[in-house]
Amino acid sequence: MSGDPLWAAYAAAHPEASDQQPAVEPFGDSPAMADALLALVVEGGKRATAGPVTPDDHPVRVGDHWVVLDGSDRARVVLRTTDVRTGRLDSVDDAFARDEGEGDLTRAWWLDAHRDFLRRVLGLAPDADVDDVETRFERFAVVWPPEHAD
Repeated sequence: MSGDPLWAAYAAAHPEASDQQPAVEPFGDSPAMADALLALVVEGGKRATAGPVTPDDHPVRVGDHWVVLDGSDRARVVLRTTDVRTGRLDSVDDAFARDEGEGDLTRAWWLDAHRDFLRRVLGLAPDADVDDVETRFERFAVVWPPEHAD
């Protein structure tokens, strides 16, 4: 990723980050979802994300960086983790649901959407109970490019 112009520009402006290897991935599980969620980030309404903890996940710590790709796999923004915790899917609270910036911003909408998402990405039946799935809840700030930074 060090060859990516977006990360290179950020690292040049923030030398303290130049030795880090950021995560590089889109939001969601489809190009359309990646673009829709990225738009919420760029517009300022989305400052949190959540997904299942899987055996191949790398640990996420406060201060880590993430280069977010759009639906065409182009690097668009750099995020920095400001808070992270794991817990059951249904341990989400109202504030986190609002910070995700999706749907009607309620916990009920968030749970319905994320239950469907987990079933889909974990390959489970449409009616599978996923409330006890270990989930990573992550808040972030947009740190690059400057026109989108918080």
